[in-house]
Amino acid sequence: MEREHISASFDSELAALRKSILAMGGKVELMIAGSVKSLGDRDSVLADSIIAMDREVNGLEVAIDEKCLQLLALRQPAARDLRFITLALKIVTDLERIGDQCTSVAKRVRELNEEPPLKPYIDIPRMAHWTEVMVKEALDAFVHGDVDLAIKVCTDDQVVDDLNVQIQRELLTFMIEDPTTITRAIKLNYISKCLERIADHATNIAEMVIFMVKGKDIRHTSP
Repeated sequence: MEREHISASFDSELAALRKSILAMGGKVELMIAGSVKSLGDRDSVLADSIIAMDREVNGLEVAIDEKCLQLLALRQPAARDLRFITLALKIVTDLERIGDQCTSVAKRVRELNEEPPLKPYIDIPRMAHWTEVMVKEALDAFVHGDVDLAIKVCTDDQVVDDLNVQIQRELLTFMIEDPTTITRAIKLNYISKCLERIADHATNIAEMVIFMVKGKDIRHTSP
């Protein structure tokens, strides 16, 4: 993706934009890992810190949006630069929503920590790992214009979907066999669904990368 423009300052501004997006992505990666770690460790203090981080992510979204609009107005970019900046506006929206999902997970964790654990957590941490990797790889694909990596992210979404279905079935069995587990099982199901939605946002970013590089919109189709 890197190439020189007539204006060296424009190159610097685009590089700074990439850096800001990666910083925002790094925040949400920490939020994914931390929110699920707070569940496994029954650490409500960590859950509270994840909720607090959401404000930082929101602030980054506003700052990046402003920078993108400034570049569109002042630089009047064309072709691939135009796609890069306009898609950056969409990508930070997905990142902000990932932060929201992590906040929702942390809130449910605080509630679950007030009750006895329903079961050892195995598949939810696995889901969190996959979603964290998907977000990181989607952002790497965006920064480097890597279509193959973007396609991998789209493919990996199925792994998270399958884990979500598996968790839902297991929790349903708990609820059927022991009605006293229903409240906790519903909260865990909600957490699983949040992680599945995070994977969807990572897929959205990957699909936009393919459009940015190839000029081909693959949404709602197979990559």
